[in-house]
Amino acid sequence: MSKSSVTDEATDVFMNHRELLFGLVYNMLGSVADTEDVLQETWLAWSGRGADGITNPRAYLVRIAVNQALQRQAVITRRRETYVGPWLPEPLVAEDTSADDPVVRGESVSLAMLVVLESLTPLERAVFVLNEVFGYAHTEIADIIDRTPAAVRQLAHRARDHVLARRPRYRAHPRVRQEATERFVRAALGGDIAALMEILAPDVTVWTDGGGNRKPAGLRPVHGRDKAVRLITSYAARRGPQDLDLRYRRVNGDDAAVLFQGEDPYAVMVMDLTPEGDRVNGVYIVTNPDKLTHVHKDEDEEEDE
Repeated sequence: MSKSSVTDEATDVFMNHRELLFGLVYNMLGSVADTEDVLQETWLAWSGRGADGITNPRAYLVRIAVNQALQRQAVITRRRETYVGPWLPEPLVAEDTSADDPVVRGESVSLAMLVVLESLTPLERAVFVLNEVFGYAHTEIADIIDRTPAAVRQLAHRARDHVLARRPRYRAHPRVRQEATERFVRAALGGDIAALMEILAPDVTVWTDGGGNRKPAGLRPVHGRDKAVRLITSYAARRGPQDLDLRYRRVNGDDAAVLFQGEDPYAVMVMDLTPEGDRVNGVYIVTNPDKLTHVHKDEDEEEDE
């Protein structure tokens, strides 16, 4: 087989698994930019080795990507030490609403869950993502991260208990989520205090991630309905020129709002609901432009009123 044929085969195999690799790494890191870097490193390692003699390319690629992601965690941790204000994962915004989009298919973990996963150790998070999100068995994970099955079971148990303690498993009906999201956005952008008091849960928490690049953004999360209403109405009053276009998009699989200023993304707003789905108990607002570089405005999209 010629060298070009070997390269073409390696490229085809990698591209056939790229979506899986992206999902694994993104859910481990919470950053699109870092995920792309890890995939590039995975490709270089894979193309240098080639597919010849590898009986299970999928397992081989997953092993490379996961371990590259674990190494990348150290870089991210150092970066976080100097980050200004609350840090939120980089939102994964669906470009369209078709069933072919992996974000729409629900293969991504919600933004609220990613925030919880940030509190796990890198190994615990890797095991949780592999097992709970992608269905890998403990024995398979042991081969991927070079640990014993017993050690993996212990990591999985600790991670699962920690996640369930902070985020019970529930999922409001999609229609309920959409209606609650739209109610909140109308009230928030309109500065409607009465409507906000009605839809926000008493123990709501609001995260605003501006990274020190955009105001207003709090230096720490705001807890409680009264403080949340003051922050949100202040945000609505101070947002400047009334030239922000609202689009409803799917963000990490959930209904969310994306605001554009001209052609540029201005903010992504994601709401987390109570188990009943009738109130908002978490608001995640990402305005850091460095985290919105992958968000694009679709001119064919009908503007939301």
